[in-house]
Amino acid sequence: MVGMGVPFSEPVLEDPVAERERLLEELALAYRLFAARNWGDLGDGHITVRDTEKSDHMWLLRFGVSFDQATPEDMVLVAPGGSATHRDGRTADINITAHYIHHPLHDARPDVGAAAHTHTQWGTPFASERRLFEPISQEATMFFENHALFDDEEVQILSDDGGKRIAHALGDNRAVILANHGLLTVGTTPADAVGWFLFMERVAEAHMKTRDAKPISAEGARIARDDLTSFEVGWQAFRWAVMRHLKN
Repeated sequence: MVGMGVPFSEPVLEDPVAERERLLEELALAYRLFAARNWGDLGDGHITVRDTEKSDHMWLLRFGVSFDQATPEDMVLVAPGGSATHRDGRTADINITAHYIHHPLHDARPDVGAAAHTHTQWGTPFASERRLFEPISQEATMFFENHALFDDEEVQILSDDGGKRIAHALGDNRAVILANHGLLTVGTTPADAVGWFLFMERVAEAHMKTRDAKPISAEGARIARDDLTSFEVGWQAFRWAVMRHLKN
């Protein structure tokens, strides 16, 4: 996956102000990539990134902006209590469910810089089966012993408490399947989280299309997982997808 103009590693900046600007550009690209995959057409789903200076705050797309139109200027800062402001300090509206789900994840996992969730063509149907992935494909091995199931009746998350239960189910894993709801991934940056989300959707598709698949062994799955995730695979997948789907 390395080459053809795709940097091997994500170019993280040391200055927190400059890094914030870079991450907000990346967050806008992430939303537009979701739109290019026909995800979030009904305003469903959200991607967040932790602020570079206020670590208990996160950024996300303001309410009412179509994902395909997202720009860095459309991102708003969300405080721990759920209030949101534009970059000039004006009050902003958000999809409050994003706060209920994502803030507890960021709070529980200091290593998580970003989280991605939406309702997809294959992820949501798979989530309705309330089960984990099996190592039935190369990409599926990436999630072997590295994802969890939120097996809960609360498909419409109505408070921080629901988000805390999702965070508990996620644990130290890279991803969680929200029963009867959809997929959710976390990462160090929006690119990382969304890159893993792309893989997760592909794995859900494989499970839904191959109803009698024969999984490989645990030992084989661990070998493949460790090799496939030995570099910045989320960032790489994100960049490839951006080049493919976002021509401008």
